Amino acid sequence: MHKIGIDLGGTKTEGILLDEKYDIIERKRIKTPQENGYDSIVKSITFLINDLKKKTSEKTSIGLCTPGVTDPNSGLIKNSNTQCLIGMPLKNDLENILDQKILMENDANCFALAESLLGSAKGHEVVFGVIMGTGVGGGIVINGTIHKGRSNIAGEWGHHILHPNGNECYCGKQGCVETYISGPALERRWFEITGTKESLQSITQNLSFKKAEQWKSEFLENFGVALANVVDILDPDVIVLGGGVSNVSFLYDEGKKAVYEKVFSDLVNTPILKNKLGDSAGVFGACLLNNS
Repeated sequence: MHKIGIDLGGTKTEGILLDEKYDIIERKRIKTPQENGYDSIVKSITFLINDLKKKTSEKTSIGLCTPGVTDPNSGLIKNSNTQCLIGMPLKNDLENILDQKILMENDANCFALAESLLGSAKGHEVVFGVIMGTGVGGGIVINGTIHKGRSNIAGEWGHHILHPNGNECYCGKQGCVETYISGPALERRWFEITGTKESLQSITQNLSFKKAEQWKSEFLENFGVALANVVDILDPDVIVLGGGVSNVSFLYDEGKKAVYEKVFSDLVNTPILKNKLGDSAGVFGACLLNNS
């Protein structure tokens, strides 16, 4: 059976068709019409799936990677930064239109699954996949299977409290990890310290002056505490970083050291690795949902 994977992003939607050996048959990206609302997104996903189906005579499975999660009781999407999806039965609507079962998972779970089976974490039993980008999320894969948890929120380390009464988060709480080490949060903190607006990529080019050292020190402290908490609870075999913030090179030496210093063990050697699949992890993970 061939596999179709769809990665629904905030600005682009990517589709891929793989054969049984995970070789790419067809790949296509289209703009996500978020500004036109929910119905327009459903139509664009349907168009992309049908277009990919035309490239094969084989039966296909369909997997969909989405921002947010599906409430296991209602079947409606929640916790999505693509806000027109919130409260909508996306999986059910697509299945009715396409007359085919669809497997659907959030982007962090798809990332973790893809890196576990095809990427940097291949061969490891317990994998914690981290997305640090516009937001902060995570997914847990155990023996090649996504661990969802009772409420379908397992791995959501971005919304555990790092600083009580700290920065306000869109989720309604204060002090969430996401409000300190996501890309926008780091850029915002840089502006507060230095008075200049810069991209994260630009910021990390020169960290040799005093205010930059303060920014970096805070970043490492928050990263270390947040991820050490995960290691203390889950004790994964490997951690894989993804998203734009994963391109910050010092996370793999100084960042790892900051984590190790705070883990509740005299012996800690958990690998913290950069992703292998880049921004393709989501779409590959969607294809692999049929295997998990």
